[in-house]
Amino acid sequence: MLNIQVLRTGFVARVTGIDLRHPLSENEFMAIREAFDQYAVVVIPNQPVTDEQQIAFSERFGVLEPSVRRHRKRNVENAHVSDLTNVDPKTGGLLADNSESMSYYLSNQLWHSDSSFKKISAQASLLSGREVPPEGAQTEFADTRAAWESLPPDRQAWLAKQTAMHSLAHSRGLMGYDTGKEFFEIEKKEMPPVPQPMIHENLRTGRKALYVGSHAFSIVGMADADGLTIIEGLVTHATQPKFVYSHQWQQNDLVMWDNRASLHRGRPWDTQLYRRVMRRTTIAGPESEAA
Repeated sequence: MLNIQVLRTGFVARVTGIDLRHPLSENEFMAIREAFDQYAVVVIPNQPVTDEQQIAFSERFGVLEPSVRRHRKRNVENAHVSDLTNVDPKTGGLLADNSESMSYYLSNQLWHSDSSFKKISAQASLLSGREVPPEGAQTEFADTRAAWESLPPDRQAWLAKQTAMHSLAHSRGLMGYDTGKEFFEIEKKEMPPVPQPMIHENLRTGRKALYVGSHAFSIVGMADADGLTIIEGLVTHATQPKFVYSHQWQQNDLVMWDNRASLHRGRPWDTQLYRRVMRRTTIAGPESEAA
């Protein structure tokens, strides 16, 4: 029987009593849908799913977006599955820390919202822990709804009118990845800087949330440096310990989160000692709107 346990009041729930290798009933799905709206982060342990089973569950929430890196040699063939790993797709060994892939994924250790750099940003992400290190490699989540609600009314009123520019090249460059050299031309064409509202509202619950993160680099109508200072200050505000949940992965955990109501970041691990294989499916918008 499906059971929902609160891990962090108002922000994280743990769902047990289901098996995602099989289709859920409508009642089971709606219970998860409602928990997702209420908590923004939902942990579903003990789910040894295949890529196809993860896709089938994910598609009940909306349309899957394709992986940014689908044009490259990867460990998965399906364009709608992102392969987050330190395992070399050519040799099966561990990738060197200075490899292109590891340099690219290093920026995942910055607070961000998946695909905010896309014109249609991501509604939700679902990450499956196929192989997880015994230590490190946590994923931290920050509640940007609570962060928004803690701001004074005049600050909220100003932010609700603002638009920020987001770019994958910006966030990757922050950690030393050479986007000019390493991005394929088709990737550059697919990912120009895009404007995003700085506040999103969940259409079903009415709750609003800050929409910032490491992909954001400026605020429209302001000097880039001034806008970035404000964005960085908001990220610092939203990621205070009181707003943050840290998830220590167990093998076959499946964690899903609302990208319009949270920020997240990965934590380091010994990449030259432990394999880590994570598969992500990502749900495109709309499901929320600018406040």
